[in-house]
Amino acid sequence: MHISQIVFRAAQQRGTAEAIEYQGNVRNWTQTEQRMCAMAGALAQQGLGINDKVAILSLNSDVYLESLFAIPHMGGVMVPLNTRWALPEFQYPLSDSDSKGLLFDSNFIAVVEQLRSEDTAIEHYFYMGAAEDCPAWAQCLESLMQEAEPLLDSVLADRELAGIFYTGGTTGYPKGVMQSHVALFTSGLSLAAASNADENRTVLHCAPMFHMADLATVFMYSILGSKHVIVPAFEPLAVIDAIAELGVSDTLMVPAMLQMMLDHPEFDAGKLQGLKALLYGASPMPEGLLRKILTTLPNLEITQAYGQTEMAPLITILSAEDHRAAIRGDEKSARLLRSAGKSGYSVQIKTVDEQGKTLPLGSVGEICTRGPNAMSGYWNKPEQTAAALKDNWVHTGDAGYIDEEGYLFIVDRVKDMIVTGGENVFSSEVESALSTHPAVAQVAVVGIPHDDWGEAVHAIVVARPGVACTEADIIAHAREKIAHYKCPKSVSFRDEPLPHSGAGKVLKRELRAPYWEGRERQVN
Repeated sequence: MHISQIVFRAAQQRGTAEAIEYQGNVRNWTQTEQRMCAMAGALAQQGLGINDKVAILSLNSDVYLESLFAIPHMGGVMVPLNTRWALPEFQYPLSDSDSKGLLFDSNFIAVVEQLRSEDTAIEHYFYMGAAEDCPAWAQCLESLMQEAEPLLDSVLADRELAGIFYTGGTTGYPKGVMQSHVALFTSGLSLAAASNADENRTVLHCAPMFHMADLATVFMYSILGSKHVIVPAFEPLAVIDAIAELGVSDTLMVPAMLQMMLDHPEFDAGKLQGLKALLYGASPMPEGLLRKILTTLPNLEITQAYGQTEMAPLITILSAEDHRAAIRGDEKSARLLRSAGKSGYSVQIKTVDEQGKTLPLGSVGEICTRGPNAMSGYWNKPEQTAAALKDNWVHTGDAGYIDEEGYLFIVDRVKDMIVTGGENVFSSEVESALSTHPAVAQVAVVGIPHDDWGEAVHAIVVARPGVACTEADIIAHAREKIAHYKCPKSVSFRDEPLPHSGAGKVLKRELRAPYWEGRERQVN
């Protein structure tokens, strides 16, 4: 089960069918297969080989999608980088993964040029654009592909590492989630099996391709032999126009994207009538937004996927049928909107207590999951791997319960994590950045409810005596250290020290409580 088999099969069965459309360029599945083999051959010709790590720093593009197959095809390990990171945040994953190659596009020339002076293992810089725009210190990937001997055969078995995907870390550093070929393949298969999609669908990629959620749809729709339409990044009008003009039937978005699209002053519901299926995830869908979508597009199939990078990412699915039953049915059915759905094909779920004992149905505990799509562990982090992966069960850090029908309900988080606009933010990363401000004596970061983003990052600061400091100062300092989406949206100051447990741990639940008062669950 090597993921390049997905492209070989699609080319064999649907060779002349359109596979990828990006900025007016259209390629069929045979051409996509040829380019995958050419890119793999070009990377191998430069000396990259089995288990070598190749990072990707680019907005969405046709070449990005091809690289997701080509790097593993030549035996390498892909390392997609979050395009929203601040410059200082790139060095750690590049060094930690020991990446030998870096693919980048025109949007990140200046960033990569600065990274060249940092202490990393990168030996090859591959430019994902036209030869005339390629920096002198890089190699043009397209030129190398034209000259290389295509690599026709995959070189690794299915249990080998296919990718390392960096996610927030509880120690202030991101963790590299190791995923095998079989894990990525299985997650794509499970999504395909849970949908009504087929080879005649056209999927729009407007969520970032570095994110595991969109990556899963790359594999899902490629398994089906469907067509991929790609836009560089999410922009409401560009997405609306792509759906209207390019025959898009399916897409994945996080609720915050949907809210921005529907609230845009130039929103035109008529342009979305061809949309058949919407997959959303990363955060729950507000009921008001869901009803607005179904009123605007009454025939749209809406499906929720709950997952984590550690599960590549699929854990549960709340089906389109469940959504319609919840909207149209009685109170018993309406409760489904508060659910994350049922476990996906090949996935098993349970809840456990603090001692790791399996709890009965209806009992709240930490959600654990296992299946062939589970991670192999965290790269270079044996202790964190041992804590998260026990007896092949991934401990999610989310708290919830499973009802008698198998529906999972998430009620809180065990991990110190905030989910804002579909992005995971670990409080410790933000606290680490804010602690370097000269006015900050103590700081705690928590998630608070937000209508548009689900949750917002909020900092609670105890200032040093006699040092002047404002909310704007704290936020500006954070923006110099970490990605903007991780930065506090608001800051509150307190005179008394932060509350601590007997073991010396900051009592985050006590700090969060006033913001979540009166709510049924402590996540949004």
